[in-house]
Amino acid sequence: MAPDPRMSRRGILRRGSGLALGAAASAASSSAALTGCAGGAADGVDADGRVTVELWHGQTDTGRAAIEALVRDFNRTHPRIRVDPGGGVIADAMLQKITAALASGSFPDIAYVFGSDLSSVARSPSVVDLSETVRSGPVPWSDFWAPAREAVTVNGRVRAAPALLDSLAVVCDKKLFRAAGLPLPRAGWTWQEFTDTAARLTDRRRGVFGTGWPGVGDEDTVWRLWPMVWDLGGDVVARDGKSIGFAKTGVRALGTVEALARAKSVYIDPKPGSEQMYQVFASGRMGMVVTGPWQLPDIRDAGIDYHVVPLPSYSRRPMTISGPDTWTLFDNGPARVRAARTFVTWLAQPAQDVRWGIDAGSLPLSRQTQALPDWRAQDARTAGLAVFTRALETARVRPAHPAYPQISQALGQAIVAVLLGRSSPAEALRRCARTADAALLIPR
Repeated sequence: MAPDPRMSRRGILRRGSGLALGAAASAASSSAALTGCAGGAADGVDADGRVTVELWHGQTDTGRAAIEALVRDFNRTHPRIRVDPGGGVIADAMLQKITAALASGSFPDIAYVFGSDLSSVARSPSVVDLSETVRSGPVPWSDFWAPAREAVTVNGRVRAAPALLDSLAVVCDKKLFRAAGLPLPRAGWTWQEFTDTAARLTDRRRGVFGTGWPGVGDEDTVWRLWPMVWDLGGDVVARDGKSIGFAKTGVRALGTVEALARAKSVYIDPKPGSEQMYQVFASGRMGMVVTGPWQLPDIRDAGIDYHVVPLPSYSRRPMTISGPDTWTLFDNGPARVRAARTFVTWLAQPAQDVRWGIDAGSLPLSRQTQALPDWRAQDARTAGLAVFTRALETARVRPAHPAYPQISQALGQAIVAVLLGRSSPAEALRRCARTADAALLIPR
């Protein structure tokens, strides 16, 4: 499973992505006829009849090694197709790269796109509709976890293939719990119990914090709040589609954030990517951290004796979030589209998915993968991994809505204002609502 590179791809949500991709979609539609087959012979078929597929995988370190090993196996077993994994940039910069590529009309066949960016990218007519691909043939679509299916569905159409799956839970430092004389939390605990526990774990004289929260206002700051909103009956967008769906529930959720800040029991990470927050936990100076399965290898390597427990809730019902990422396909002509569909279909099958999950840090996309001996062995040797996988049964995902970047940015600012004591939850949410509601009224 992958270490640090995973943290950053949980998403620094880029500002203005909707506007940029709107322009790119217009430019791409006007130039697709001229440049849609760039990079290959007629229709992307080489003189020897082989089709070359350009893949921008966005991975670094272990993720890169994992996808390149899979590509080598695919190329060996599919002699009429050659997947070229050499192009592109790291996942954090993928949106800007794809935006520019769509504007120029020269784009890859497949790109690793954050799930939170898919609705913006899918506005381009060059994005391939995969609805028929995933619902027929060897792809285990009906067996995919619900978050994996929902994350790639935009307006009822499947606009990408799921690439990576995760969930949030709480990792606890057993040593600090013992030192504070506290029992380890169990499934069904509440956010009140979380804040009380964080306060009791905090020891300012020793530089020990109860928990941590990203404090730059990016998507890593925001997505941790959505399970609270959902548990309270709210949603990201109201049913009428004209306003946010968390005007009231968001105030209570921010009240929990405020309680942590007032007790000075939360380490506020001032830098993108949450690296400092994780370093504090790995150094034995943080009692609990809300994180995903990608962080377990680093925690284990740091020698932390840890315990994983599901995210708390207000209702004591299980509630968490999953942030799937995607393999998004682009139309460079029928032959290249067919070849790209073949590759992502092959990649999603359990025999390949289990390798990707183990080597790159994803949870299994499907229950078929979860049942394989290799995944069961991975589960057995990785303490707490099963908690993240079980959480997928009730996990929800952010909506594939084109206004989501603006909503996220506004909510991120609200969370930071509360964390830093600059605003009350009610005041921060009112400012958030004004900005987010305005974004929702923009025709798209």
